[in-house]
Amino acid sequence: MNCPDYNSPAELKNILDSNGFSMQKKFGQNFLINQKAREKLIEALDVKEGTTVWEVGPGLGAMTSGLLQKGTKLTVFEIDRGFAALIKGFFEQEAADNQFNIVEGDVLKTWYNQTADGQNIPERFFGNLPYNIAATIIADTIENNIRFERCVFTVQKEVAVRMCAKPGSEDYSSLSVLCGWAYDVKPLMDLSGSNFWPKPNVDSRAVVFTKKEDFPNCINPKLFVKVQRALFSSRRKTVRNNLQSFLSDSNLAEKCLSIAQIDPMLRAEVLTIPQMLKLSDVIYEVRNQQKEGK
Repeated sequence: MNCPDYNSPAELKNILDSNGFSMQKKFGQNFLINQKAREKLIEALDVKEGTTVWEVGPGLGAMTSGLLQKGTKLTVFEIDRGFAALIKGFFEQEAADNQFNIVEGDVLKTWYNQTADGQNIPERFFGNLPYNIAATIIADTIENNIRFERCVFTVQKEVAVRMCAKPGSEDYSSLSVLCGWAYDVKPLMDLSGSNFWPKPNVDSRAVVFTKKEDFPNCINPKLFVKVQRALFSSRRKTVRNNLQSFLSDSNLAEKCLSIAQIDPMLRAEVLTIPQMLKLSDVIYEVRNQQKEGK
């Protein structure tokens, strides 16, 4: 089965119609019909023959085709059964050559099984991600001590802004902290709705994640993710108020902030990542001391 012309909305629509498929808004399905944009995304991913890549949401395979042409060893995650069936046909030969593999179902439920308990990590991660998937999978991978050498994500522009935001800006958020903790994040290009079919109502932005070599670790990554989320839970509230809600103990919150040398009257959007990491470690240590009765 031959791949369609990925630059032609008419041909893409014909494939969908002839197979009785419809686009699923809940899956954020929009096809990138701008060939130059696809080429720029692949160039930013920096792949060569043999590079291992994960792609989330391949759709009808526009990016998949370009990545396979580069000689990558590609695993794609597709939740839509209809699309999965089609791209199996499009890339049947590549699958036979062990260059292409498809994992069906929700990527948030299936990705870890592909890592062999964290031992088999691809070099690159790519996808056009809805907001909820972007935030969750970034957190999940980091919590499991998995970071990719390079990622290229296309997301809603406002989400990309939050990914790149720095402390003190109005866009700085829990997502900013997660991304900036593990990666150097830079915008690549903006993509208006006209670059996609069907045309979405929002603009998109591609961002490049490069693995931090000096990754600032912490005692308990899962606790850190929870703590920094809690600090941003109510942006109008101080870190003391948000932390005491998270810990269910105002005295403990005051103690931990004091040890971490953080002004309890500050708000989360002015805290740096090192400050939040230190606070998380303090909470972990103080809790353990309490359990041991010290």
